[in-house]
Amino acid sequence: MTHSRSVRPFYRPMRPRRRDEPHRAATPLELFFDLCFVVAVAQAASALHHDVAEGHLDHALRSYLMVFFAIWWSWMNFTWFASAYDTDDDVYRITTLVQITGALILAAGVPRAFAQGDFTVITYGYVVMRLAAVVQWSRAAAGDPAHRAAARRYAIGVTVVQLGWLLRLVLPDGWGMATFVLLALADLLVPAVAERPGMTPWHPGHIGERYGLFTLIVLGEAVLAISVAIQTGLDAGDHGLWALAAAGAVIVYALWWLYFDRPVEAPDRLPYSLVWGYGHYLIFAAIAAVGAGLPVVVDHERHLAHVTGTTAAYAVAVPLAVFLLTVWVLHVRRQQHGAVVVAYPVVAGVALLVPLGPAPVPVLAVLLVVLVALTVVLRGRDAGAATSSAAWH
Repeated sequence: MTHSRSVRPFYRPMRPRRRDEPHRAATPLELFFDLCFVVAVAQAASALHHDVAEGHLDHALRSYLMVFFAIWWSWMNFTWFASAYDTDDDVYRITTLVQITGALILAAGVPRAFAQGDFTVITYGYVVMRLAAVVQWSRAAAGDPAHRAAARRYAIGVTVVQLGWLLRLVLPDGWGMATFVLLALADLLVPAVAERPGMTPWHPGHIGERYGLFTLIVLGEAVLAISVAIQTGLDAGDHGLWALAAAGAVIVYALWWLYFDRPVEAPDRLPYSLVWGYGHYLIFAAIAAVGAGLPVVVDHERHLAHVTGTTAAYAVAVPLAVFLLTVWVLHVRRQQHGAVVVAYPVVAGVALLVPLGPAPVPVLAVLLVVLVALTVVLRGRDAGAATSSAAWH
């Protein structure tokens, strides 16, 4: 289904987009939505950096995973909905701007969540975003009879879970983690239950593009964090950070290469699409965590961090290993075969040993370069073998 862009109405019935719509690309509103999430991602990564540098490792990990869940889940739900029902009328745009406002409220609550364990502001922003999504799903239920059951399940499920998040604010502090896990699982179950009557018409190629764009945004945040940390060190007269800066840049380049080594497209069957979509929580969170970990290493080199060099190195190596394993599960095993499939988990395992040796960040960079080179060589060999086989037959 295509829409005329010459005259945009205030309101049009929300009809489904075609799953096979040609030349489907991200819209300016979707790109604006992503950019507004940069604030939340930057806040979460910055808070993780400072907590790890101060040695508050347990608190850092727990707070980061909780905060990033709220960021990722809000972004993901808008992304899949927009892929299926982007009408681009004025009501749709206004509702999306409300969701963006919720993202900004959420971002404003990140420092308090890390410093005091107070998730009140984050919860308010999250609920604003999710209740705006209920309005969107209600419109979809009214305008798309074929998927009305799924849209209604989404609207009801999201509303019930949001009531749970608000109720969590008045519960005793000791219930915080348990109720978070319970409500997060409830949020994750909503799409699995809602899509069972028949999948909503999201576009696999469009979803792949949207996930790729958000990956670029998170990689950009990692580059910015490294640049700021190095700049601060150089301004303070520490000119021995150039090697670390080069290694950090190579690591980020390699993360980009490995994620985009093959075309990114979501699976078009429900169980696999959920695993693929949910698994990107680990990819996005791991990239942002690498961006937080590298400044921790810089702080350690400048004698500003309250952790050992090994701990600082693990702040990079652990999210790096998580990234490699998740990309291996979601992308590599689905699209490639042979030695490269084995290489990813092997490199992830070796990465977890690197902090125990000297110069861990440069060694991690070299390790990733080797993996990138291996994927290039083996892909070329496989392509040549496929061409020879086709010519023979």
